[in-house]
Amino acid sequence: MDKVIVIVGPTASGKTKMSIELAKQINGEIISADSMQIYKYMDIGTAKPTLEERQGIRHYLIDEVTPADEFSVARFQGLALKYIEEIISKNKIPIVVGGTGLYINSLIYNIKFTEINTDWELRKKLQEVAREKGNEYLHSELRKIDPEAAEKIHVNDTRRIVRALEVYYITNKPISYYQKISRSEPPKYKFILFGIRMDREKLYNRINKRVDEMIEKGLVDEVKRLLEMGYDKCSIAMQGLGYKEILWYLKGEANLSEVIELLKRDTRRYAKRQMTWFNSIKDIIWLDINDDYTEAIKKIIDYIEKSC
Repeated sequence: MDKVIVIVGPTASGKTKMSIELAKQINGEIISADSMQIYKYMDIGTAKPTLEERQGIRHYLIDEVTPADEFSVARFQGLALKYIEEIISKNKIPIVVGGTGLYINSLIYNIKFTEINTDWELRKKLQEVAREKGNEYLHSELRKIDPEAAEKIHVNDTRRIVRALEVYYITNKPISYYQKISRSEPPKYKFILFGIRMDREKLYNRINKRVDEMIEKGLVDEVKRLLEMGYDKCSIAMQGLGYKEILWYLKGEANLSEVIELLKRDTRRYAKRQMTWFNSIKDIIWLDINDDYTEAIKKIIDYIEKSC
């Protein structure tokens, strides 16, 4: 069975830098499992590695779609599996890297996504309810019919709340039902999972520093350019962390210093949710990181060589 390396961890933990160095040493290529780096034109706010930073290592699922496109976890899974096969065919090792838990789960648990067609009229109505009554109301409706799904879906994740309600209203069965029956077939590849873990205070300091660097690099101008291109707050991508906050500033709803502090706080909270998600994954090999990733990379290589 072919091996696929998976590296997960919270935002700003150094996954990108470490995975590039690992790829150089094991003849690997990288598949991004980041729900924001898939979008073109969104570079600074997503901490997307530049061509120079990639050091010649081929990256997949970066700049895949425009910010106007809806990119589902099912689409990610299909493309990721395609690219895994492509990398293996070149006698290279696939390295999946990212912090989007849903994307990771879709691969390691071989989730089969329901073929339920989209009811666009129903979806539009649910989205209208979210705008009029708020996400909390819609989330409470989901909790009534599918408490298991509601527990996993964050109250601010409108898209997933709407989809879960949509599935229930179309089929009269909760989306959690389909998720359970979809994991019966084992994955085609041997996924070896490594998680990056570091002291919370150190991680939070890295997050704060990253936000400051994003502002210095021109995040505000990046959002302005996206607005000029026609991507407003209705674009799914523009609702992402780092973009919606800058939109508030540009619309005069908050000053820049307030927005920066909000972004730092929200990113720290996001990192905490990521760690909660990854801690629930079985068989993950945790790597405690300080300042040097050399030892962690050595542990990964040693583990790969010893595993069957």
